[in-house]
Amino acid sequence: MRNRKKKNMTLLVCDLGGTTVKFGLYDKGRLFNKSSFRTPTTWEEMKSTILNLKDHFSYRGLKGVALSCPGAVDTKKGIIYGRSAIPYIHRFPIQDELSALLELPVTIENDANCAALAELNLGVARNASSSVFFIIGTGVGGAIAQGRNLLRGEDHFGGEFGCMILRDGLSMSKLVSPVRRARLFAQQYGYPDSFSGKELFTLAEFGDKRALEVITEIYDYLAIGIYNVLVATNPELVVIGGGISARTDLIEQIQQRLDALLVKTKMEDLTYRIEACEFRNDANLLGAASHFVERYGM
Repeated sequence: MRNRKKKNMTLLVCDLGGTTVKFGLYDKGRLFNKSSFRTPTTWEEMKSTILNLKDHFSYRGLKGVALSCPGAVDTKKGIIYGRSAIPYIHRFPIQDELSALLELPVTIENDANCAALAELNLGVARNASSSVFFIIGTGVGGAIAQGRNLLRGEDHFGGEFGCMILRDGLSMSKLVSPVRRARLFAQQYGYPDSFSGKELFTLAEFGDKRALEVITEIYDYLAIGIYNVLVATNPELVVIGGGISARTDLIEQIQQRLDALLVKTKMEDLTYRIEACEFRNDANLLGAASHFVERYGM
């Protein structure tokens, strides 16, 4: 019998973030060759960089490109609506344009939905009857799932928790994102522009009272945002992702605050579980690959 040539199943997967773009290769459920680059300031530069990545990995015989993106993503039309930390990716047929440029199938999906897909298929939410996801980076993304089905909403804004107003007209993204809070802290107290959310947490751990006050606010407002979603949707499971999810004290800090809010509002009968993303910073990449596989197969 003549041997059939084995199809190459490798995908280029990219997670477009407001600060960095993470990327890697995906094959048979495994991520490898992972790296990142600073988020370009223009669409032309972004396209050029992704094309260079595709050419660099062409020896793998890529089957396609799967993108995780911020914003309200219409996966059928291949258009990103709404707003995000990457303003130039919105309101044009981005999926078709990239597919023509790369000469490969391309899929796009909301970044928080990608993280949710990874956790629903393989991670902490795989056995949950209902779940909500908070993915914290430059902004706050979110997703709502009943079983393994994502609630997208009429205009694809389902789960945009970062747009929730929490205080004096300020959104959850502005109050909770360590990236944004670190930028503001640096401006206020004379730290360099490169000052990061991780450095803000480190300052707090070393006893800096100003940094500790900001971190306390981040936890407080994250808990308030989660509380609002809990009483609105009553999920079995709350999942927190993004860089902050690697912090060992995160779940305890948020659970203490949530329980206090439930007692204060006489909602103690509302039950929930809260966990960090199992796949941490890989969740968006794995979910983007999962979305591609659902659409095109592997």
